[in-house]
Amino acid sequence: MQPIDQFGTATPTETSLVARVDVGMVVVDSAGDDAGRVSAVQQPGTDVRPDTAAGIAEMLMSAGYLRVDGTGALSNDTYASGDQIADVIDDEPGIVRLSVPRDELPRAAV
Repeated sequence: MQPIDQFGTATPTETSLVARVDVGMVVVDSAGDDAGRVSAVQQPGTDVRPDTAAGIAEMLMSAGYLRVDGTGALSNDTYASGDQIADVIDDEPGIVRLSVPRDELPRAAV
């Protein structure tokens, strides 16, 4: 059992998955399909607002997020929240595995 830290001074024992993501990493969805590449990373609590609908933008800012450059000629960029990252494989170029299908990711405004 962990001691209670009433003053918020304890250091986290586990690094968030968003903190392990770098621009250029490949993103795959929950089915293993290519979702694109990471073009931007923001840590939880960021003040950088993503260009997506109100409500969704605030949720992404709170959880941290990735902007994913979509694949294919007609694809749109999407956002994945820190909560939607299942795993990060530190390889070259690196892989971000999501816990959701690509079609559930919010789209960036055009």
